[in-house]
Amino acid sequence: MGAVKARQQGAWSSGDYAIVGTTLQLVGEQLCEAIDLRAGSEVLDVAAGNGNASLAATRRWCRVTSTDYVPALLERGRERAAAERLDIRFQQADAEALPFADASFDAVLSTFGVMFTPDQDRAAAEMIRVCRPGGHIGLANWTPDGFIGQLFKTIGAHLPPPAGVKSPALWGTEARIQEMFGPDAATIQVTRRSFAFRYRSAAHWLEVFRTYYGPVLKAFAALEPAAQAALEADLVALIGRFNRSGDATMVAPSDYLEIVVTRR
Repeated sequence: MGAVKARQQGAWSSGDYAIVGTTLQLVGEQLCEAIDLRAGSEVLDVAAGNGNASLAATRRWCRVTSTDYVPALLERGRERAAAERLDIRFQQADAEALPFADASFDAVLSTFGVMFTPDQDRAAAEMIRVCRPGGHIGLANWTPDGFIGQLFKTIGAHLPPPAGVKSPALWGTEARIQEMFGPDAATIQVTRRSFAFRYRSAAHWLEVFRTYYGPVLKAFAALEPAAQAALEADLVALIGRFNRSGDATMVAPSDYLEIVVTRR
């Protein structure tokens, strides 16, 4: 698991996820509304990336701690917070070993972040541990059958994932969420939502993800030229399956689960 985590950290540190992450801001805003955040709440954003949920919670007058294990992403969050004059505490932290006391937060959030931890059960247990009884855990997780879930499946067909590591897409299934959070939950509310990736064209999306989105960047880097061409062809075909623009642009909806767990 340590080796897997080191490789994952290297992947997410490569490129610049913030270029992609900033387009997902709407998801963080919707999640904060789903949780019904109240002003003054202590909020933890886990695997925060460039801080979408952190910014959204701070705009609602919460006291927010934004964490990630990639320092460069925390720096992007700091830049965004400074530009909007928002007061957010940024701290490097491992989602599987959060450096906070039990029951420290009224709400614990993660948008497309904690789902990529190699030890899923441990990460879920840590989110539960630092959330106070009666507090909320809010998650946005890509589904296996949605565009991003299928993106990782396509990559996996060219570069098989490490043996023994559960698919991140399991976080986008109600059964897995119930398995990880059910024993400690008073209630679990799951809503299926969709986020539309909007790009100039399929080629534009591929250029951005191949340059800035760590997992795609690393996948291409690990392949020989002929294998790179095969992966590119499969990704273009994938976009063709999901693209509903009807013109030269790309509008590809990607389903995700919006999850609100009330801590028992």
